[in-house]
Amino acid sequence: MNQADLIEKIAADTGLTKTDVKKVLDAQTATVHEVVGAGGEVTLHGIGKVSVAQRKARTGRNPSTGEAIQIAAKKVPSFSAVKALKDAANQG
Repeated sequence: MNQADLIEKIAADTGLTKTDVKKVLDAQTATVHEVVGAGGEVTLHGIGKVSVAQRKARTGRNPSTGEAIQIAAKKVPSFSAVKALKDAANQG
């Protein structure tokens, strides 16, 4: 399901217009980006938690030459699904 399909489904289920649903989803996305960008976390009820995880510096390999390279530490987004979503993924 892509974003257009999601917007259409939510609009049909709620009776809201597609334009209103798109505005809400865009605002939600912007808010998650803002909060996670500031190092916070967002819990989406029934879906999961989006937060920031710290990845340590490590040594990797250049695939072309096999030479060892240093990969810098960085922050990455992290998502943890709630149990209900995990259960839904494992049905039928």
